[in-house]
Amino acid sequence: MQTTISHRVSFDGVGLHSGVAACATILPAPAGHGIRFRRGDLAGSATSAHSEIPARWDHVEQAPLCTRLHNAAGVSVSTVEHVLAALSGCGIHNALVVVDGPEVPILDGSSAVFVRGILSAGVRMLSHPVRALEVLRPVEVRRGDAWARLTPNDTLVIDFEIEFADAAIGTQRKSLNMANGSFVCELASSRTFCRKADVDHMHANGLALGGTFENAVVVDGTEVLSPGGLRHADEAVRHKMLDALGDLALAGAPLLARYEGVRAGHALTNDLLHALFADPGAWRMRTCDALTAARLPGAGVHRDEVPEVA
Repeated sequence: MQTTISHRVSFDGVGLHSGVAACATILPAPAGHGIRFRRGDLAGSATSAHSEIPARWDHVEQAPLCTRLHNAAGVSVSTVEHVLAALSGCGIHNALVVVDGPEVPILDGSSAVFVRGILSAGVRMLSHPVRALEVLRPVEVRRGDAWARLTPNDTLVIDFEIEFADAAIGTQRKSLNMANGSFVCELASSRTFCRKADVDHMHANGLALGGTFENAVVVDGTEVLSPGGLRHADEAVRHKMLDALGDLALAGAPLLARYEGVRAGHALTNDLLHALFADPGAWRMRTCDALTAARLPGAGVHRDEVPEVA
């Protein structure tokens, strides 16, 4: 069955790019609504359709450092990937995310705070069957030495490989079946990461002003500079998988597929969804029976499955 959140929950923090205070509130929504964002800071936003943006692949405006959604009225919301990953990983199919500015708060740089809030609010079942997007044949996109691919599978599997010169990250690879609460248990607490030199360069150019050692894993060669070090030895690749789940949620329905990414990022995953939907023979919508629904991300998860983090 389709799901929504049982009652509203709010998250306060700062925007990654602006460093300005930001708030996101997740509200329940009816069956068939899907995930949508609303800019609550705009005049008349409570009733005006121009302030709403569907969480969908064809509403992505590709941007550095994050995933940004926009609509025909020119309204946009940035850094949506972590809350989308949390909603997908908690099995929420319908919700309205109201943001009081141009970006979702970065919080601790992971999805853990969103996941705890969603699961504390509770998940409500709706009297409509859930439909999944089944990939029927391979689809692949490339940019230089980076590539991403979707292939047929009976549940969502994410397989990711990264390679960075800094020894604190290096080469990492991980594969996870996203059924049985894997996102909540294995990926939700993993933070975004970057090199100290990149942080210094961005700050000098007025970018990522809300980025700190408290909401990202910052590395410098062999050193991890963020207080407390890593939450996982392979936290970097886990976060890339978290991002991938959030970006794949923009398909508009849970995926039945294997996703493989090598050096991939937000833009390449969006390219992949464009390629998928450009080929009508590569996918179909499928009404899930009980067995298939039980294999979707987030099915049956509980709050006490989220790892405690500092």
